[in-house]
Amino acid sequence: MRAIPLTVTALAAALLLTACNGGGSKSGGGSSKNSSACEIGGVSVQIGSASVAPGAGDTGEIPVSLTNQSAPCTLDHFAGVVLGAAGTDAKVPVLKDAKAQKLKLNKGDSATFTITYVRGKAGDKTSLDAKTVKITLPGTTASRSFPWSYGPVAGQGSGPNASVSAFQQVGD
Repeated sequence: MRAIPLTVTALAAALLLTACNGGGSKSGGGSSKNSSACEIGGVSVQIGSASVAPGAGDTGEIPVSLTNQSAPCTLDHFAGVVLGAAGTDAKVPVLKDAKAQKLKLNKGDSATFTITYVRGKAGDKTSLDAKTVKITLPGTTASRSFPWSYGPVAGQGSGPNASVSAFQQVGD
């Protein structure tokens, strides 16, 4: 007679533990339809008012804002940023020690990241006379190009002395 109440108690405990699995903070249960990457064509991209580096050796910051214009999507890593100059493309590295965070953007939600750069000397062989900036969202291959009007970018090693920050949620 005692076996039945223990079995019922064990079964009830197992059901409670199973029910907790779907609504917790675990990242696997049932989120597959919400994990689609944001597409560059589904968001509006705005390059904001920059803190332009006034002279060679100075640092400038360019905020880039994204607003989702379509179905919910996810930003899961860093934006791809490439500076273009007269047939040369230079990939901008991620800011050292930056930690990517996974952001879900519903329609109308916004996120931002920053391109930080050191201004180069005009005409210097080590500077990149950038004319365009191409942005690609993580998990996708489509990109969108924008004019670069912030002057030459100093070189550092084999690439530009610039970096891309992690995405930050805008608003609530």
